Amino acid sequence: MSEPILQSVNEGVLTITLNRPDALNALNKPLMEAMRAALAAAAHDENVRALIVTGAGRGFCAGADLMEPPSGPRPNSRGQAVADGMTSHFNPLARDIAHFPRPTIAAVNGVAAGGGVGVALACDIVVAAKSAKFIQVFAPQLGLVPDMGCSWHLPRLVGAARAKGLALLGDRLSAEDAEKWGLIWASVEDCALMTRAGEIAAKLASGPTKGLVATRQVLDVAMDNDLVAQLDLERRTQFELGNTADFAEGVTAFAQKRAPKFKGA
Repeated sequence: MSEPILQSVNEGVLTITLNRPDALNALNKPLMEAMRAALAAAAHDENVRALIVTGAGRGFCAGADLMEPPSGPRPNSRGQAVADGMTSHFNPLARDIAHFPRPTIAAVNGVAAGGGVGVALACDIVVAAKSAKFIQVFAPQLGLVPDMGCSWHLPRLVGAARAKGLALLGDRLSAEDAEKWGLIWASVEDCALMTRAGEIAAKLASGPTKGLVATRQVLDVAMDNDLVAQLDLERRTQFELGNTADFAEGVTAFAQKRAPKFKGA
């Protein structure tokens, strides 16, 4: 059997490729466990300064593998089985991606459905091939609610009306429309996807990674804070970042009129 994920590191950029192309990279337990282990190892690897997540074959990720046979003790009900899977695998994976301590990029190379959308949106920046589609299959096809963070991301990114339309109707959203709606950063020609994702990752990897991750964190809570709370969060975060070597380097480089050389410290 092939490995459920593939990994490669190039100039500080770790690329994790979901590697179940025959199943459109559907999320089963071995894949999620392998991905979580890879993320945990990379989080402690100082040589990793940015992350790209993509899929093998013609799809990015089809969401949960509904054909995966049950394992472990038999649950009391189907609902209990779904909830148990979320507790043990799906929710931890979504958190691990969203809280990864380096900048993250999703390179969506094909269909992203259900939890596959959640995997993509958990990343900081999403770039999609023009052939890619985003589909919320939960309610219209399964009678479930959006999960893996989709119910959190969608209204914040595209607004309540569009979020409800996507979730209730299950229509396929093209990469180009996803870009227009603000769901993703950019759509590109299929042949240029990994080149563009690599360019973005290289830029982030050479940047002040602590400051970049802190920027993600303050933006993530901005819509839930009032202005006063957000101003106070900005002040606390600037206090922490103002004591970093990267801030000192940025100020020095500005004064010397040269490009800064950040180390993520």
